[in-house]
Amino acid sequence: MTSRTLTRRAALAAAAVTTALVLSSCSGGGDSHGGGHPGHGSSATAAAPDRSASPHNAQDVAFAQGMIPHHRQALEMAELAADRASSARVKDLAARIEKAQDPEIRTMTGWLKAWGEKTPAPGTDHTGHTGMSGMAGMSGMMSDADMDALRKADGKDFDTRFLALMVRHHQGAVEMAATEKDKGRSGTAKDMADAVVTAQSAEIKEMRQLLGTS
Repeated sequence: MTSRTLTRRAALAAAAVTTALVLSSCSGGGDSHGGGHPGHGSSATAAAPDRSASPHNAQDVAFAQGMIPHHRQALEMAELAADRASSARVKDLAARIEKAQDPEIRTMTGWLKAWGEKTPAPGTDHTGHTGMSGMAGMSGMMSDADMDALRKADGKDFDTRFLALMVRHHQGAVEMAATEKDKGRSGTAKDMADAVVTAQSAEIKEMRQLLGTS
């Protein structure tokens, strides 16, 4: 009997300690939470920025949707130079175009995804008829015939064709970027547009010099 009584008392004592610990934890939980330890509520959610809510307008969307296929075509043209160009300077220029524009495509694709907008699908790059951005005409996009002729060219003929077409292509990009700078809202997009104007205007000048037209 004594043994049972001692066992019962020990169990009751253990239960009392456990209860005290639980009550202490509950009473201190509010202080701990208020002291800067966020739980699963609004403070945890507020820590993650909502990129899709970044300020932008329809022009920013049109800029990204137009410039992505425009850049893709420039990359396709530049890739041809490695095997077809005869001038080391043309090959160097083409490599610089690839290095600059490929990361910009990834960046603009990220914007469109964050904004909940459509990304132009590959395969609609050559004519500019993407149905989203009015790429034909003023954008400087090459036609299928232009691209076919460039693929068939080699040596000095390729150099001349590449430079002449890329000057027109860059002029289209500069026009698009200038519109974005004037009418866009997104600071990030307008910064890229400014960089496009600066870099591609300099490359236009370089290409004209290589063509002997300036």
